[in-house]
Amino acid sequence: MENKTQLYFDLFMEQFPLLSDEAKKFTRSFLILDQYDKRQFIYKSGEIQKEIGYVCKGLVRKYYLNEKGNKITTGFISEKGYATDYPSFLRQKPSKYYIQCLEPSIIIKMPYEELQKAYLKHKENEMYGRLVAEQVLTRETDRVESLLFDNAEERYLNFLKIHKNIINRISLTHIASYIGIERQSLTRIRSKLAKK
Repeated sequence: MENKTQLYFDLFMEQFPLLSDEAKKFTRSFLILDQYDKRQFIYKSGEIQKEIGYVCKGLVRKYYLNEKGNKITTGFISEKGYATDYPSFLRQKPSKYYIQCLEPSIIIKMPYEELQKAYLKHKENEMYGRLVAEQVLTRETDRVESLLFDNAEERYLNFLKIHKNIINRISLTHIASYIGIERQSLTRIRSKLAKK
């Protein structure tokens, strides 16, 4: 497992080509590799997210429970994506979200405290932290704007376009929840599109 751990750490560090050798060594020193089974939780609602997760392998979904107790999916994160409730992570406050594995998954975690030290010690780490924040913010904002401005069929078509690499790994129930409709409505949309 040690060789595999190093391989995953190497792949993770490739996304930071401009870090100095010293910054890379420091960053690598606090990385944690965790394996999760299908349906296992990485983070749960009510917990403070003490680290940010990076998906090396697998697929996770982010969801919350609404007032009726229904699970409302707000995101899917696959390989090379960050599994996080970023505001909870930044503020070190309890999250309202669950992040659960849809497949067996391998996650690299970076603890909040260590990341803050990396930002202070190496300015280039701070730049990459900002880029990660922008990636997560854009992903979340795109979904909210889609719910506000697109009809159900447009949301489904956008979902297909954005998530074409993982569409076959996600249940229709989860897709329907993500685009804000009932599963029966999604079935009707899919039937209508198949006839075109």
